[in-house]
Amino acid sequence: MVDVLQLATFLVILVIGVAWYLSYSAARLDRLHAKVEGAMSALDAALVRRAEAALELANSGALDPASALLVAAAATESIERTTEQPVTGDLLEGQHFGGREQVESDLSEALRAALPGEVVAGLRIRHGDLVVDSLDRIAAAGLRVQLARRFHNDATREVRRVRAKRSVRLFRLWGYAELPAPVSFDDELPPALAS
Repeated sequence: MVDVLQLATFLVILVIGVAWYLSYSAARLDRLHAKVEGAMSALDAALVRRAEAALELANSGALDPASALLVAAAATESIERTTEQPVTGDLLEGQHFGGREQVESDLSEALRAALPGEVVAGLRIRHGDLVVDSLDRIAAAGLRVQLARRFHNDATREVRRVRAKRSVRLFRLWGYAELPAPVSFDDELPPALAS
């Protein structure tokens, strides 16, 4: 026959174990949400750097007028569309990409159209350090955009995987945090800058 004291001890240990597991899972989920928000900020910063470098190149006078106008319009639109977030005490809380995918894809497309291989080679030969520096900044920022987007999407997948667990759903351990969404847009660099 089971002793009442043993049964009570077992139940206390079980309750402590479940409470520890739920607390650990909630803290882990909170860290993952913070990681997604930090990755979104890094992606936003990389996109702004890419747009600023593209705008600098467009305003340098090195591109033909049509290409300069195309790149300047796309870069300006990218700079104007910042990551949307509600006004809160925490600047990272609840931010999302806010439909910027098309704007960023348009900038990538404009850069590829304005900077084919022969144009990039000609710009590097004929123009000064400012233009070459702008091209290098566009290439570096473009690579950062690709990495930041992948990092954000990896963090988003991890949050979604953890939130799909039965225990997390049953106890609603995510609290009021929004379910993050992966970001998908064309971030391909002009081939002449990717090398």
